[in-house]
Amino acid sequence: MAERRKWKKKKEATSDSKDEKPDKVEYTIAKYLRQELPVKKTSLLSHKVEYFIASKAVDCLLDSPWSTGKDKTEILFTTRDSVADYMDMMLRHKFFHRARKIFVQKEGKKKKKEKDELGTVEDKEVKREREERERDSKSEKEVEEKKKGEEQEKKRKKIKLDMHLEQVFVDGNEAYVWIYDPIPLKVWIAGTLLVLGAVALCLFPLWPRVVRHYIYYLSIVAAGFLVVIIGLAVIRMVVFVIIWLLTFGKHHLWLLPNLTEDVGFFESFWPLYQYQYKGEKQKQDDLKSTDETENNEQAPKESMDTDIKEQSVHQENRESDEHSENDNREAYNSSNLNGDNGFEIVDPKTDLIDEDSERNKES
Repeated sequence: MAERRKWKKKKEATSDSKDEKPDKVEYTIAKYLRQELPVKKTSLLSHKVEYFIASKAVDCLLDSPWSTGKDKTEILFTTRDSVADYMDMMLRHKFFHRARKIFVQKEGKKKKKEKDELGTVEDKEVKREREERERDSKSEKEVEEKKKGEEQEKKRKKIKLDMHLEQVFVDGNEAYVWIYDPIPLKVWIAGTLLVLGAVALCLFPLWPRVVRHYIYYLSIVAAGFLVVIIGLAVIRMVVFVIIWLLTFGKHHLWLLPNLTEDVGFFESFWPLYQYQYKGEKQKQDDLKSTDETENNEQAPKESMDTDIKEQSVHQENRESDEHSENDNREAYNSSNLNGDNGFEIVDPKTDLIDEDSERNKES
């Protein structure tokens, strides 16, 4: 009995160790998912991570060779539930872990307050007139709407991730962060080349004499090129400082201005020089440019105020014109009816009725 108990304990220990260590098939499936499954990037606890959606992972494995039987592979997945169970096992083997989505809100309270203030300032009549103007300029609006649509597509909702308490694989719109990050083949190749290059440099005394002579001459040329560039940088700085001191900071002359800039090899040697005059005229031009920028910033605010004032004035003029026209019509009608001009106004209908009555009497 004691031996049987020991054997059962050993069996349970071996089964637990097998559950902890993933198989080769799991590694191959994980590599397949890393290559074929679409991945998104975001931040989790101030770290940049890559995550995938559970439903897309299930769809990817249902189209994989482990479900279709291509290349004489074993069929492991027949339904979505079987895929979910296998992904749950991979989660326990720490290929990935479950995360919780947090949507980031961009609009703050300031924008809402500004919108409310604008809504209270503008009257209904002003809004109507603006709508009429907007109707006339439909083409401009359509172009703006297209631009806004493109910007909205670019500015999608940002998502942050946080650790989930329930570490279970769920077939749905859940996010799972990758822990398994295999080293690609390119990195292995680059690393081996670097190691071989370092070993070859260490074995430089064993190289043939001809090769060593050529490398010696190439090293001298490279060192001379670096010395020339450093000398040019020093010379251009000395020339600039001498001219700046002699002219009291009015004349600025740079030789090879792009020599120390982040540009291409040929672009760093062109143009040959750059000259600027920074005297009284330059200061006046700078002051004018600053004044123009300030005026341009104040212009839209003033234009808004003037538009509102002009619209209110136009409305008052219209109302006064309407009142004056009504008064003139009433005065004209009253004067004509009363005969103020010395002429009597005769209605044709009454004249015809009087003539008919007289004829009937005579008959």
